Order: sequence, then structure tokens, then C-alpha cells
Amino acid sequence: MKQEAAAKDRFGEKTSTFEAYSKGSYDSLIEFTSIMEKGQKVLRTEGELYLYYPDANELIRLTGAALRQSLLGSDISYEDMTGEKDTLRDYDVTLGGTKMINGKECYELHLVAKTRKVAYPKQLIYVDTETFVVMKGEYSTSSDRVLKEIEVLSTMKVGERTIPNETKIVDTLKRNTSTIMKINSIEIDIPLNDDLFSIDSLTW
Repeated sequence: MKQEAAAKDRFGEKTSTFEAYSKGSYDSLIEFTSIMEKGQKVLRTEGELYLYYPDANELIRLTGAALRQSLLGSDISYEDMTGEKDTLRDYDVTLGGTKMINGKECYELHLVAKTRKVAYPKQLIYVDTETFVVMKGEYSTSSDRVLKEIEVLSTMKVGERTIPNETKIVDTLKRNTSTIMKINSIEIDIPLNDDLFSIDSLTW
């Protein structure tokens, strides 16, 4: 999948491009292709996250609070970029009815974490009743302080699937910032070698 992230703040706008690979619920690899970040990689396996900087030939393992650091000054954290996808394992979910979001009927879902290991103890998400795409979300602390907001601005069809094409992310702890994530091209259900998601792959 080829994507770009455009981060905007009071100093202006910065766009980064990258390729992302994902397999199963946990494994993901991101490799930046934009000039300033070219060759930088982010690898996530179950319970582990690593950064690789080619200029310094340096490998860094991120843990704890470091996972919540901003990715290249955007509104996205390293956890957001490579977060695990097994939501039902980590959250209790209740249905709050339906609500219209941007002209689409959506299920209103309230998620409360079962464990302290997740980035957001509470989530309020709105899922399209037809496509099951998460159209809007608020991600909060256990005391209901909203930390991050997302909104899907457009979707695209890939085979039989509908996926978000353009998404706006806002880190509410920052002032006057937002980040737009856009998919430029994507392939689904293609074979990926397990070696792609190994530490050795970061130095290729």
C-alpha cells in the first residue's frame, strides 16, 4: 500500500510518503519514500515496535511512553500507525444505537479497555451500517478526556471491499494541527513472506 501523510500546523504543511505492508493482526512494516525520510522504517510485531534510521544504521526499540511519540511531527503516534487490530480481544464493546454521520447511517459503538496495555482506554466510534467502515472516532482516557479524533473524508472500493481513502486525524493535545492520511494505491490479499516482518528486514 502506498500512502501519504500531510501534517498541518501553525508553521505550515509537510507531506511524507511511505509504503506499508500488513499481515495478520499484528505484523506491519512501514518504509518511508519521501526525500527527507527515505529509507526510514517502522516495524511492528506482536508486542514489539522498532525504528530503523539508515543514515546512522541505527535500530531503536520503542517501549512505554515512547510509543506515543509523534511520527515525524504529525498528529499520528507510532502506536496509531502500526497498532494491533484485534480490538475485541482488548475491549468490551456496547452498542449505543445508530446515528447519521456525514449522510451515512452508522452504528454508535462504545469501547472500554480490558487491559492497560492499549493506547486509548475508551473509544467512541461510528461504523457505517452498510460497509462497516469506521467513519468517525473519538479516542479518550479513562476519565473521558478526548486525546485524538479521526474522520473519514472519503472511501474507495477495492474488489468487494470498501476502505477509507482519505482520513483526517486531530491530536487534541496540540493546538491548530491536523493530519490528512491518503491512500494512493493498495493491493489486498497478496502473499507476503514472513521474513518481511523480521528485524533483519529493517537493514535491507
